[in-house]
Amino acid sequence: MLTRIFQAAAILLALCSGAAAQDYPNRTIKLIVPTGAGGITDILARLVGKSIGEQFGQPVIIDNRTGAGGAIGTRAVAQAEPDGYTLLMAFPSHAANPALYASLPYDSEKDFCPISMVTKVSEILLVPNSSPAKSVAELIALARTEQLNYASVGVGSLAHLATELFLAMAGVKMTHIPYRSVPQAQQAVMTGEVAVFFDTPVTALPQVRAGTVRALGISTSKRLAVAPEIPTIAEAGVPGYEVIGWNGVLAPANTPRPIIDKLNNAIAEALKSPEIDKLLAEQGIEPAGNSPEEFARAMHTDIEKWIRVTREAGIKPQ
Repeated sequence: MLTRIFQAAAILLALCSGAAAQDYPNRTIKLIVPTGAGGITDILARLVGKSIGEQFGQPVIIDNRTGAGGAIGTRAVAQAEPDGYTLLMAFPSHAANPALYASLPYDSEKDFCPISMVTKVSEILLVPNSSPAKSVAELIALARTEQLNYASVGVGSLAHLATELFLAMAGVKMTHIPYRSVPQAQQAVMTGEVAVFFDTPVTALPQVRAGTVRALGISTSKRLAVAPEIPTIAEAGVPGYEVIGWNGVLAPANTPRPIIDKLNNAIAEALKSPEIDKLLAEQGIEPAGNSPEEFARAMHTDIEKWIRVTREAGIKPQ
């Protein structure tokens, strides 16, 4: 398994070669964000882009291109010149879309050069305060005796996929009820309309601390520094469970490796910024700068994971 992942990453990075580009950058860089303005992906792009621009002495403009689960903005980068002047701030849908769409206008791996992961974010397993389940183990036991519902913010959302992986690994079933927004899904779990909702720390923790919902577990392999009292799901009853939401920067395939390396170093420097560090700490998000090879392996692992999870859950590609 590991050998296959390393081979896939090596093939992917082999696409990112070419002549040196000593004068890069000498003009404006465009960072495409395939989500709307104001969300965490957009905010991160603006902060990281600002830092990169300051380091390079060239402006970095943010271009929000929404639609089709991020596919519209992603396609624009896949089709751009591989010169380092058009980049993508990818988010979790990048790894999920190959499992959710029968046909994409790009290949999520072969058409891109990974530069660096920027952040990692967990999902928090929430239940109503009225739930008799006080732990992950108790929730699993409850699901074996009662017919439960769970919320998400849409088919293919990270909340949806994280729950399906949880159910598969726990060996239980629940009925999926998709909502249009996080507030709607939160309201459903607060009122007991649903038994479970996986939510990100930025929106989950205020509700947990206000006492409107109960947190049973964290999806990542280690506890959150901002909420160390919440156990990981792996330690609380589902060994090996892990779901990581991430943001990362990609370039078009065949972007010269010297340009990839310059951008990787600039992102690493950006993540040392007190402004970005403060934002991430407040949101319960972990900075995650890494090498192009590490990012490629993580992306490949997630793509394979979500293809497997959707097949096992019977989620048919659109």
